[in-house]
Amino acid sequence: MVGRNQRYALADSAQQVVGGFLLAGPFVVTEEVWLLANEMAWYNVVVTVAIVFAIGYGALYQADSGRDPDREAEVGGIPVRFVSLMVVSFGSVLVLGLAITAPTTFAEQLELGTEPAVIAALTLKATSVGAIFSVVGAATADSVF
Repeated sequence: MVGRNQRYALADSAQQVVGGFLLAGPFVVTEEVWLLANEMAWYNVVVTVAIVFAIGYGALYQADSGRDPDREAEVGGIPVRFVSLMVVSFGSVLVLGLAITAPTTFAEQLELGTEPAVIAALTLKATSVGAIFSVVGAATADSVF
């Protein structure tokens, strides 16, 4: 039997957005996150992205026994709910950071200059860190509501 949580709707993404932004906010504006991001190598970014994927998948499909990824709508063999969760988790951090000019502000504060490639790299690294927390909020909101 297909339960309420196994059907994916736009409302599910809306819930994820609320949860994702809720937990992303404090980490986007925290100087320590940007300091850590500045020191990260690309393999650290890969590890943090893997952590986000693992937390997201675990929260959606392992912690919620009523949800089966094999019975959900898919895009390229990946459940749409999971794709939405990843977009929201990384996207909420990125959008919020750009909206409040965090990348340029922290690049200046760290004396990294104004070169777009440097700011972009710092932004992507900080986004990967913030997404670790954002995914928790997004997945929780999706599962609870």
